[in-house]
Amino acid sequence: MTITLERKAELIKEYATNPGDTGSPEVQVAVLSERIANLTEHFKTHAKDNHSRRGLIKLVSQRRRLLDYVKAVDEKRYETLISRLGLRR
Repeated sequence: MTITLERKAELIKEYATNPGDTGSPEVQVAVLSERIANLTEHFKTHAKDNHSRRGLIKLVSQRRRLLDYVKAVDEKRYETLISRLGLRR
């Protein structure tokens, strides 16, 4: 259910805006999207795991808030981010 350190490092490297960038909204949204995808796969086999489902809802809300922030700051940046991640909006 959690992402490995190697996968997280790959995501940070791919979505970082500057070298050494780990906290930009793009990186945060990419890491959250990976965690959301992993939890979604988990629920295909563990449908009654309601404790983890609450965590999933929390992650989705956090990603939504970050995406709303990026959209408010720079809409072009928002569009490129959701297209790179393959998110619907």
